[in-house]
Amino acid sequence: MLLRGVSVAAVLLLLCVQCLHGSALPAVSSYEFTAYRMQQYNLVQQKHGCRGAIVVAEARSADEPVLTRRCVIMKVVDFTTEKYHEAQRQNAAAILILLPKNISSVPHDTVQSFMMSESEALLKETLMPVYVAPEDEQLLYMYEEVKQAAATRTSSIFIRVLRSMVTATAFQILVSNNVPIKAITDNAIVTLEGVLPGAWEDAPTIVITAHYDSYGLAPWLSYGADSNGSGVTILLELARLFQKLFSSPSTRPPYHLMFSLTGGGKYNFLGTKRWIEENLDHAESSLLHDNVAFVLCLDTLGNSDELYMHVSRPPKPDSPIHTFIQQLEEVVSSRFPWVKVGLVHKKINLVESTVAWEHERYSLRRIPSFTLSHVEDPKSELRGSILDASSQVDFRKLKRNGIIIAEALARYMYNLSDKGSPKDVQLFKGQMDFHDGRMSSLMSFLTSVPRATQLLDKEPSQMLLVNSLEHEFKRYLQQVHRHTFRQDKRDPDITFFDQMNQPIVMYRVKPAAFDLFLGGCIAAYLGIVYYAIQNFGYLYTKLKAAVKSKHQ
Repeated sequence: MLLRGVSVAAVLLLLCVQCLHGSALPAVSSYEFTAYRMQQYNLVQQKHGCRGAIVVAEARSADEPVLTRRCVIMKVVDFTTEKYHEAQRQNAAAILILLPKNISSVPHDTVQSFMMSESEALLKETLMPVYVAPEDEQLLYMYEEVKQAAATRTSSIFIRVLRSMVTATAFQILVSNNVPIKAITDNAIVTLEGVLPGAWEDAPTIVITAHYDSYGLAPWLSYGADSNGSGVTILLELARLFQKLFSSPSTRPPYHLMFSLTGGGKYNFLGTKRWIEENLDHAESSLLHDNVAFVLCLDTLGNSDELYMHVSRPPKPDSPIHTFIQQLEEVVSSRFPWVKVGLVHKKINLVESTVAWEHERYSLRRIPSFTLSHVEDPKSELRGSILDASSQVDFRKLKRNGIIIAEALARYMYNLSDKGSPKDVQLFKGQMDFHDGRMSSLMSFLTSVPRATQLLDKEPSQMLLVNSLEHEFKRYLQQVHRHTFRQDKRDPDITFFDQMNQPIVMYRVKPAAFDLFLGGCIAAYLGIVYYAIQNFGYLYTKLKAAVKSKHQ
């Protein structure tokens, strides 16, 4: 009987060892990766983004009921406004969002939900560190483990305790940078301008402009394909095509065509503001000083079958803007009748310190202007997201929108209304067509690096991108100028902060209960060995008798 008891104890011990072996970690016990911190900046005395960077906490799933002093691990599908606010309410130590490498594989509804939550999170400041890291095998393994641990909360107490003691793996997240976060006020904002001179010197000027910077939850992951890589792509194609028309005296229209690419667009259009001030207040002569027909701002034009013209005041009949809008509507109704065109009137609130659209910067200086976009609401989540990648751009619609703008401009400048309908008179076809390959290449180039404002004058790849845009201007335009605006360090318009990308170490550890369980197993093993040695003669006699009786 005693022998049977010892055998049972030995078998149980072997099973426990097998369980331990089965829960062995598939990789090394620590793993270092780079994560990107949430935006942190001050704009017109308002603070935005997260103010913290240090994290020393155990990883937990967002499904856990208790998140206090824990690092909450989320995928894109998990990040919602409700879960974000719940983590804040429970004083979670941090949030780590895992970003898929292939954003095109994320369902459209999930993308929309994430963008809305992202936009809400960026409205206010938080002390809780928020990081975003691209998914990889190790991080996905951690996510699945903490997700499974959260699922066992609904199991019986015995199963939960057993799993916690034997098979559970805990993960410790560590960001140990002890250097305090520092403010950055020396950012330079670059604005580019170039001109296609009209038929005579005192001709009116049409300005086409777009901001080229991007915005999102994390600056290092903000590629801004639709907003506003699409606007920049169309602007550069317009410069190439109209350069052909302006190059010949016989086809040169009675208008100057000025192109402008502005920086700081995602931060109250500071580049536009400073460029207008320099042209109107400091320059002795400028096309903005003279007869400006209108300013056309291109913003977020890479998708949708809707086009909205945003104005600060309804255009007066027979005004240049009113005439151009009529031409644009005729092009759409004649060639693209399925596209919805709308006029959105939003007054500028002089009490507010921020503006919603780029054209409002011109309207404040009484320069007629409007913004063309497929976005109706200026607060739309589509205007700034880390999920705004090339997969969010429909190149057929991007090209269509470019053709609509080009044809409307040509009909306005050459007064083609009497020459026939837009369907009968098409300028931009054949060799004058928008080039698919070039538009795709431009978009790929613009989204090859993040274009966040705080990176554009600091990082070599971003500085090269701005230089390349200037080269494109010099290739097709005349009188190209590069304006570099620096802030007053004593009273900056915007203050950024450093430590936007951080090395994070993930440690795989066992819970404290595991040490007690392992100690118990070792003690039991030693006890069995000790008993077997002390009672070897007795056990040998019993075993010999058992074998002898079996043979008999």
